[in-house]
Amino acid sequence: MGILSYIKEEIKIIKERDPAIKTSAEVLLYPSFKAIIRYRIAHYLYVKKHYFLARWYSQRTVRKTGIEIHPGAKIGKGLFIDHGHGVVIGETAEIGDNVTLYQGVTLGGTGKEQGKRHPTVGNNVMISAGAKILGSFTIGENSKIGAGSVVLSEVPPNSTVVGVPGRVVKRDNKKVPREELDQVHLPDPVQNELTSLKKENVCLKEELKSLQERMKALEKNIK
Repeated sequence: MGILSYIKEEIKIIKERDPAIKTSAEVLLYPSFKAIIRYRIAHYLYVKKHYFLARWYSQRTVRKTGIEIHPGAKIGKGLFIDHGHGVVIGETAEIGDNVTLYQGVTLGGTGKEQGKRHPTVGNNVMISAGAKILGSFTIGENSKIGAGSVVLSEVPPNSTVVGVPGRVVKRDNKKVPREELDQVHLPDPVQNELTSLKKENVCLKEELKSLQERMKALEKNIK
């Protein structure tokens, strides 16, 4: 695919997924648009083993957009980065088609691995603001990662993950994140646990009260 085809595709993607866009010309101002187009050029240089030029061009992009995509990363079609400041995508990261990333997302390594050390993100995944995906494992297709989550292990397809560390709180979610870009209405496992503990506490109090009443009745009978 030539650079003009990439430009047309990126304009289409951003207009499709950002309701703030009113005209195609506005897309040219978006950091996401600039970062992804420039990544394609840097990646081409990287594949041709022009490593210094690839990194030089990539670092210029970081200064201009606040989005850091290593030229060695492998990115499919339809990547959308909303706002994007603080997004970091590591060298061995692999991203499938129609993935959406929000500001502050990191696809990083743990600092201990050699070779493949960054995540693989499947098709149609949405990663919400501030989420950190750290390590060489796969985020299954059609999954959602909640805002601020820290994911350190494999995520099955069609899953919703929230929390620190990230936990799968929903599976077989058939809604495709590309079409359902909702970062807010996700399950809250901590709140669910607190609600469960409150219910158990009420039950225990009722049982204790019942036992106390029975003890008093027994004491009266003994007297």
